[in-house]
Amino acid sequence: MPAYEIRYRDADGALAYQFSADCDDDGRARILAHAMKLPSARQLEVWRGEALIYSRPTLEQRLRAG
Repeated sequence: MPAYEIRYRDADGALAYQFSADCDDDGRARILAHAMKLPSARQLEVWRGEALIYSRPTLEQRLRAG
């Protein structure tokens, strides 16, 4: 079962909190990341090892907003 790091960033892009989780696949890791998100988090990221597999908002969305 793959290990994932789920990270949340604040409005300034600073790491607000993170946790590790074992999930069956990337899709379940994304669902868990959304389920555990606190209202204060402005961005979430799901990492499998060194690979960023999911981010909301996406980099493109962040660049358009900024």
